[in-house]
Amino acid sequence: MRDIVLLGLNHKTASVDVRECIAFTADETERALAMLRDNPTIAESVLFSTCNRIELLMAVDQRDAAVSIAKQFIAEFKKVPLSQFESSLYRYDGDDAVRHTLQVAASLDSMVVGEPQILGQMKEAYRKATVEKTSGVILNKLLHRTFFVAKKVRTETGIGDHAVSISYAAIELGKKIFGDLEGRRVMLIGAGEMAELAVEHLIRNRAGTITVANRTFSRGVELATRFRGKAIKFEEIIDCINDVDIVISSTGASEYVLRKNQIKTAMKSRRNRSLFFIDIAVPRDIDPDINRISNAYVYDIDDLKGIVDDNIEDRNREAVKAQRIIDEAVIGFRKWVDTLEVVPTIISLRGKVEAVARQELEKTLTSLNHLSESDKRTIERMTGALVNKILHEPTDYLKKNGCRGNKSVALDLTRKLFNLEENH
Repeated sequence: MRDIVLLGLNHKTASVDVRECIAFTADETERALAMLRDNPTIAESVLFSTCNRIELLMAVDQRDAAVSIAKQFIAEFKKVPLSQFESSLYRYDGDDAVRHTLQVAASLDSMVVGEPQILGQMKEAYRKATVEKTSGVILNKLLHRTFFVAKKVRTETGIGDHAVSISYAAIELGKKIFGDLEGRRVMLIGAGEMAELAVEHLIRNRAGTITVANRTFSRGVELATRFRGKAIKFEEIIDCINDVDIVISSTGASEYVLRKNQIKTAMKSRRNRSLFFIDIAVPRDIDPDINRISNAYVYDIDDLKGIVDDNIEDRNREAVKAQRIIDEAVIGFRKWVDTLEVVPTIISLRGKVEAVARQELEKTLTSLNHLSESDKRTIERMTGALVNKILHEPTDYLKKNGCRGNKSVALDLTRKLFNLEENH
């Protein structure tokens, strides 16, 4: 029976420069899988490579030999000395490999617990393996089960419910303020990575017009165009602030971008409509004294960090529930693997009994020439039913009871009792 082995490294065991050295691009993954397919020591393989982890999942006949070959393969393929990354590698065998695979898909092993991207990345890695025909019976079953369990974890626990990034927390805060962001007009001050992440979350929440103000106007235009918003120059911020509901600021400025006196003047033309400022810059972009203006509300990164910290605690509590679901899945998969071991014996047993029954049936029917075709078919059906009834208990025993303890004893005894050695 083939074993499942996983070899890899991730953000916990390897620095980014080590991960970069052996990360596989999409094209490299396909070429690597094709080469692994031709290696007789590795029966099945799926290669998974992201910025935070590189993992090779395998079904093999000899674990140690396969791991040794896999290490050397990675070193030679990436043209990196094995000594440069070997100490960062981890290895999981059998149930531990299954458990780790499930934990990765459920994002329990991610840098941010509960992040949703990992599952899609794993599905893409599996798709490549199926295209290259490197995933077979065992890994197909494992990965289908993995995707089902990951979905179950997300459905039955709150592991992905709460904001655990500053940009996401900013949008969640906006939702709490307005109840719903649909149609709400937003101004982004700054067009860096934090702003970009915020825009992605806003679009998912069906926000209205997104206005981007950036010191480098071309960068603002680029971001606005990508998200079907509009770009304005930095000098236009105060003039345009009357047209928005939420301002999210994340520049690299060393002093306030918006001051109290500017907003006090702008608020007069808003006729008491609320204006919310979410400041995710360090140092701060928005003068905290703006909070003293009627209907103007300012939240800074410390407010958001409090939300994030609370939510990380919530996710960690939900991770305990997720682990229970995963442990149950590992047991279920082990039972399936165990049935694979008994299948050849069951097939041989059924073949032996059916052959004996068929031989005796033919002898009997030869001496009963007076029977009609209908009568002969009735006797054939009865013989088939007898075979099924006789085999039901031993088959059930081998599949269930015989798998407890040392199942090889039960299988060996069955083969000896029915003289199946020649057929097995």
